[in-house]
Amino acid sequence: MNSKYYLPARSTGEAPFTVAVTPETAGWSESSLWVVELGPGEHVEHRSGDNEILVVPLSGSAEVRCADETVTLAGRRSVFDGPTDFAYVGVDSSFRVASAAGGRFALCGARATRRMPFRYVPAADVPVELRGAGNCSRQVHNFGTADVFDADSIIACEVITPGGNWSSYPAHKHDENTDAESELEEIYYFEIDEGETGTPGFGFHRVYGTPERPIEVLEEVRSGDVVLVPHGYHGPSIAAPGYHMYYLNVMAGPGPERAWRICDDPAHTWLRTSWEHQEIDPRLPLHTGRPPQSSGE
Repeated sequence: MNSKYYLPARSTGEAPFTVAVTPETAGWSESSLWVVELGPGEHVEHRSGDNEILVVPLSGSAEVRCADETVTLAGRRSVFDGPTDFAYVGVDSSFRVASAAGGRFALCGARATRRMPFRYVPAADVPVELRGAGNCSRQVHNFGTADVFDADSIIACEVITPGGNWSSYPAHKHDENTDAESELEEIYYFEIDEGETGTPGFGFHRVYGTPERPIEVLEEVRSGDVVLVPHGYHGPSIAAPGYHMYYLNVMAGPGPERAWRICDDPAHTWLRTSWEHQEIDPRLPLHTGRPPQSSGE
């Protein structure tokens, strides 16, 4: 459909950035994402400005230096190898990401007003959760969610969807500040695992609105693609059979509370009760040896 909310791989950034989404380019006010690719021995310098930033290795390891502090991120081989350690950079800070062997790193950003200290979080502290059941099973790394990590405004997590499965389903929305919902702008950044023969994979992602606030997105997504969700119901994200899907979610909103409250599309919320009688996909968890939590959410 070639929606303006679909950003193909490498269409938004200039080297070394392959993705550069800011409130100004997205047409909203809060959420940002940069993805940087570094060759062996390369580094990038960045300033947070009015953003708080989570530095998340997608592949490879790095050193992150902020002021007179340096932390080493062990990272991971790929996004399909379990959760990673990460670093937090507060507002109005200059920082440097350097990689001896090279790699790819996400800088997840959100507008913030409260200054918080530079921090390191080990991978062992990242909760791994299994959601859904059957062909709606998926694995969630809750590294930057409101109930896990202390921050001013950013909410971030990673989702692994095994090939052939559906996630972000039932479709849900969070575009109003109410008792049942929180207003959050959301970025989806995708990577798709190769098939058994090394062929590139793909998936699909859907966003749709209400009569009062229409939006229409239905896109084939591949590694490096981004979909913006300014409002409306989003989901499903569908992984093509044979190809595992990863997406990084970055969210923030203008409301006074840092919270992720959602409303399902009422036509499909009944699906949650159907999971009570199904087993979780036995392929999960993918590439992690730690026992995950189990949830029907």
